[in-house]
Amino acid sequence: MTEKFSRRDLLKVAGAAGVAVTVPDHASAEEHPVQVAQVGRQNAPSSSSPRADLPAERGMLFFFNDEEARFVEAAVERLIPADPEWPGAAWAGVLNFIDRQLAAAYGAGARMYLKGPWVPDAPPQQGYQLRYTPAQLYRIGIAETRAHVTANYGRREFWDLGAPVMDEVLSALESGAIELPSLAAPVFFETLLANAIEGFFGDPVYGGNRDMVGWRMVGFPGAYAQFIDLVELYNLPYTRPPISIGEAGAREAYLDGHTHGAQR
Repeated sequence: MTEKFSRRDLLKVAGAAGVAVTVPDHASAEEHPVQVAQVGRQNAPSSSSPRADLPAERGMLFFFNDEEARFVEAAVERLIPADPEWPGAAWAGVLNFIDRQLAAAYGAGARMYLKGPWVPDAPPQQGYQLRYTPAQLYRIGIAETRAHVTANYGRREFWDLGAPVMDEVLSALESGAIELPSLAAPVFFETLLANAIEGFFGDPVYGGNRDMVGWRMVGFPGAYAQFIDLVELYNLPYTRPPISIGEAGAREAYLDGHTHGAQR
């Protein structure tokens, strides 16, 4: 990877709805992993952005224990950090999104083939090459990364390292410079990054994208986009905030506003 991403570029990488994620190619060992998602938001409308310094609120967790949660929350905040205008992944509830996914069918590998054979050096076209479900991948990856940190950084925890050193650890996971005992570090990093992007841009009903911060930042309308019967209402300014699929009356509010606009 040779170019830094803008926040809008990141949305293109993640897919228009932030659900079908394509993880970027590995960065070189000299690059920071946070270049993947530490992106400028200069094009975002400040009038719709929540304050970037608001504290994160952790909801009820179903999968992670407290130490795992602290690791994930610290890691995703480095992948999608706050800036002076917009909050980052921690505030947006990405931890809760990932926690819910791992506690459900995704975490159990419900749609994954896990019977082997597993060939670690297989070409990328052959897909995932681990025997672990996503839940197992996280549990092992977090534990072994924490063990690496305590062994190499003065017996401190990952979340106590400070931003530059946390970035160093994440970069080493991405490049494979850190060798975890049980699994390929880049696979763990890619999974964490992909899920962080999903949690930041997915619909809030799944636990992340608090206050639709990801959508507000890039100007994505949310559930409005599914109303294909309205595409012939031309030349109307789009002035409404994004709407989640979980919001009651979303369609009615949309129809009312644009019907009145069409009559003016």
